Amino acid sequence: GGADPDHALLPGDMYSQDGDADEPEWVKTEREQFVEFRDKNRDGKMDKEETKDWILPSDYDHAEAEARHLVYESDQDKDGKLTREEIVDKSDLFVGSQATDFGEALVRHDEF
Repeated sequence: GGADPDHALLPGDMYSQDGDADEPEWVKTEREQFVEFRDKNRDGKMDKEETKDWILPSDYDHAEAEARHLVYESDQDKDGKLTREEIVDKSDLFVGSQATDFGEALVRHDEF
C-alpha cells in the first residue's frame, strides 16, 4: 500500500509492530501523551492549533529561556553576572540571539 498524503502522523506510525504485540515503553508513553494532552478535541489527530501548542507551549517564556541560555553560555566564572569581557568574548552568541536583537542594532547604526 502507498502512503496516504492526507494521513495525519500518529504515535503508532513511528513504530512498526511487525507482529510483536509488546509495544516498547516509549510508544505506550507517546500514545498516552497523545490521547491525554495533545489531541485536545479527541478526534484522533493533531490539528494546526494542537500541533502549535505541542511545539510552542503557551506557558513557555522564550525571552526568559533565551536570557538564561545567554547567561549560562557566557558567564565564564559562573557568578551569575556578565562582565563586558564575558559578553565580548561570546559576542557571536549575542549577535545571533533573538533575545537581544543585538545584530539588528549593529546593522541599523552607521557608527558601528
